[in-house]
Amino acid sequence: MSEKETLIEVKDLTVHYVLHSGTSEAVNHISLAMKKGETLGLVGETGAGKTTVALSIMGLLPVPPAQVKSGEIIFEGQDILKLSEKEKKKIRGNKISMIFQDPMTALNPIDRVGDQIAEGIMLHQSVSRKEAMQKACDIMEMVGIPAVRYSEYPHQFSGGMKQRIVIAMALVCNPELLIADEPTTALDVTIQAQVLDMINQLKKKLGTSILLITHDFGVVAEMCERVAVIYAGEIVEAGTLEQIFEFTSHPYTQGLFQSLPSLEDSKAKLIPIPGMMPDPADLPEGCKFADRCPVCEERCRKTLPPLAEMEPEHLVRCFRPLKAK
Repeated sequence: MSEKETLIEVKDLTVHYVLHSGTSEAVNHISLAMKKGETLGLVGETGAGKTTVALSIMGLLPVPPAQVKSGEIIFEGQDILKLSEKEKKKIRGNKISMIFQDPMTALNPIDRVGDQIAEGIMLHQSVSRKEAMQKACDIMEMVGIPAVRYSEYPHQFSGGMKQRIVIAMALVCNPELLIADEPTTALDVTIQAQVLDMINQLKKKLGTSILLITHDFGVVAEMCERVAVIYAGEIVEAGTLEQIFEFTSHPYTQGLFQSLPSLEDSKAKLIPIPGMMPDPADLPEGCKFADRCPVCEERCRKTLPPLAEMEPEHLVRCFRPLKAK
């Protein structure tokens, strides 16, 4: 890892949702750190716990039913989890911002898009309304939307343009950390490429760090320097982009790659991962991937493997880590 300064560190984070039907163990003992200016990809299938990690960092966990059972989130020397709501509001949207999953529902349908962008500026900066409107126009131009559309409403924009507006709202205060939660899920491939390129350009221009939440390794390859693979609320493999792509070691990570279509062999069959991720309300005792794993041993079902270092920066949670093919 480069010698850049650490921006944020998540230590031993455990988050459960206590419901009438039982306790859902969404995130269990997750630790990760981000350096200033880097992009970290948090990869996993639906229900793995990715968004819960993001909401924990943002201080937006729904309490109840969410309960933080353990852990710290250290940002600028402070534990976000221990801050008051008033203190969290000073950070949220200002120093740490988030692009939410669905741009169609992230915007208020009865407010002008420009006003929705300007609202964040007026909340966190001591500026006049006129100055806030000008800054909103500037950021709209930066994300490729003409400032003359300031007074239009969300229904007047396409899905891709709405996503640009949501990105503008997240970046308008020039945050140090941007959390992008599946930022291109609702977009077609062409618009997805444009949005990702725009986020990359803005990152270079503004120096923002990005936590990219996705299930798409194609997006990870284009955007990220480091990757953490999460399964059933636990990190199962983490490392640099090269380590994850070239020296894939955890059976789950290899399964994700094998289920992707091949550009070299169009006739190659996809190999899906059999079975389903375990119910977070009824997790197995040992390795959470055991029932779907091709190299599972008896000890895997009884004992949770530690997150061990294969080489510097490359961590794998497996008793029998595989060699990349």
